Amino acid sequence: MSDDATAFVPGHVTGFFSAHPADDPATAGSRGAGLTLSHGVTVTVEPAQETTVTLDGEAVEMPPVADVLRSLGVTAAVDAESDLPLGAGFGVSGAMALGAALASNAVFSRGRSENELVTLAHVAEVRAGTGLGDVVAQARGGMPIRVEPGAPAHGRMDGVPARPEIEYVAFGGLSTADVLSGDTTALTTAGEAALEALRAEPTLDRFLAESRRFARDADLLTDRVEAAVDDVRAAGGDGSMAMLGETVFAVGSGLSDAGYDPERCRVHPAGATLLSE
Repeated sequence: MSDDATAFVPGHVTGFFSAHPADDPATAGSRGAGLTLSHGVTVTVEPAQETTVTLDGEAVEMPPVADVLRSLGVTAAVDAESDLPLGAGFGVSGAMALGAALASNAVFSRGRSENELVTLAHVAEVRAGTGLGDVVAQARGGMPIRVEPGAPAHGRMDGVPARPEIEYVAFGGLSTADVLSGDTTALTTAGEAALEALRAEPTLDRFLAESRRFARDADLLTDRVEAAVDDVRAAGGDGSMAMLGETVFAVGSGLSDAGYDPERCRVHPAGATLLSE
């Protein structure tokens, strides 16, 4: 057992998705596509007498992280730092769960494989109702396409071969749990159509076009998001809404050109990784 370990997990923006619940949380998940970000979550774990979880120095309730630690049979202090806002469509809870799994495995010498750790984090997210596809996407990196739902033993992944610069503006959050616990029929129909179109033409432009269509057809657009996306398009750029948050992302300088003051990063070239142990 070491004193501590640190992992980095990229943020993840979902452009579109379809929900696929199941009795077994390892087989549940989502199909869809998104992009991972060089802005992400750095998670440090160290042994402790009782489990505590902090995000940017503040104590937080994070059920997926607690679930991961229970599954590994450990108690620890989990300290996360992030450039990204919580609850705004960046997969922060999934990143914290996956980072906690990777770092805890190292600190406590649990001897789990990467796929086993991704599965623990994915199952914890599904159980908590905080996400269906962030963890597997964050484990892969790049611009992941979730072809089939579920943890690594069950799901299937592909990707769009592009690594653009990204800008984003977060106006506020949307409750993932509220959306996923409601009627997801229209959402899933729109997500399946978008996935079929992207798999036929796996390009950045098609991803953005299908993401915009999904946000409209799934009735998830808010007035502020719709206005910002329209502004980006009017300025000659391209962007869409992050699922699930009141957040707009654009490629290149799309939001800057439209007069916004965005955060800037890139699509992350790789997935979650252990930084130190």
